[in-house]
Amino acid sequence: MEKTDNNLSPVFSHVEPVLAVEDILATIQYWHEVLGFPVKWTWGEPPTHGGVSWQKVFVQFTKNPALAAASKGNSIWVRVQRIQLLYELHQKNNASIVAPLEQQPWGMAQYTVKDLNGYYIHFAGFLSDREKCESLLPNDVHISGRKPTIKEYQELGAVVYNSLPLSNEGAQARLDAVIYAVVAEDTASGNVIGCAFILGDNVSFYYIKDVLVHPAWQGKRIGTAMMNELTKWLDTNGARDALVSLVCRETLESFYQQFGFSQSFGMIKYIERNE
Repeated sequence: MEKTDNNLSPVFSHVEPVLAVEDILATIQYWHEVLGFPVKWTWGEPPTHGGVSWQKVFVQFTKNPALAAASKGNSIWVRVQRIQLLYELHQKNNASIVAPLEQQPWGMAQYTVKDLNGYYIHFAGFLSDREKCESLLPNDVHISGRKPTIKEYQELGAVVYNSLPLSNEGAQARLDAVIYAVVAEDTASGNVIGCAFILGDNVSFYYIKDVLVHPAWQGKRIGTAMMNELTKWLDTNGARDALVSLVCRETLESFYQQFGFSQSFGMIKYIERNE
């Protein structure tokens, strides 16, 4: 399509299938309680429309018994990360699993649930994403649970950001704010080639910061391995119901989604001060 004069083009957010159903409330209750979709809404009294969502998956329902009867057997395909966890949840909730979780010829694993309206929901994803990523870490790289030294942090940050190193005071101040950190080391040279930090109050929120990998070592699953370690620490030591957030470029969204992060509306501001 042609772009507008100001060189802008549409930005797509997500797609929402609209399924015809006989009973709005019963359908939403099933998708919420059995399939696990946490967000739900209805419109009308009594409801004639509604929907559910879970991260980037949105499904709407409209009351139309005649169309619902004719639509039985239609399906939705949903791509999932950590599919094994979702499969176990649906087994626990006694969902009607009509096809078990199995590896498919095209490379993904998939299972199918039949909902109370007769629709088929195919959930698909890669098995053991995290374990596969860890196994692909180069043999000459070691991940350690520690902060980098001031010098290690200065040198790594300078080469990643292509800038002058932080001052000793600036580097120390940043490291002092870290609750937990990991570093990636080249075992042959002993050099730190990556780091990742967790900041926060350790009560209600955590913030992932400075996931850095030396340019010469990028594309070797080092960032993934470091995020795996941060995720394990949060799962074991993080405060219950605490919020974990990060800020990243749009091109990195898919990378962080594999660790359970999803898009959220928010705002940011940089403090500008004339020194």
